[in-house]
Amino acid sequence: MKRKAFIKTLETFGCMLKRSGSKHDIYINPANGCATAIPRHQELANTLCKEILKQLGLKDQSS
Repeated sequence: MKRKAFIKTLETFGCMLKRSGSKHDIYINPANGCATAIPRHQELANTLCKEILKQLGLKDQSS
């Protein structure tokens, strides 16, 4: 999945950018306070996307 498309998916669920690191961006789900790192690769593996959604407490609705 393209990173830009995945970020848009996260934002539709209400997630927000908390901060930018050197190689990752940290996104937070304000509904439950969970946060995780999103790598800055142009293409993200589907398994990684599913894991990120799980870490943020979101159901896998991107499939």
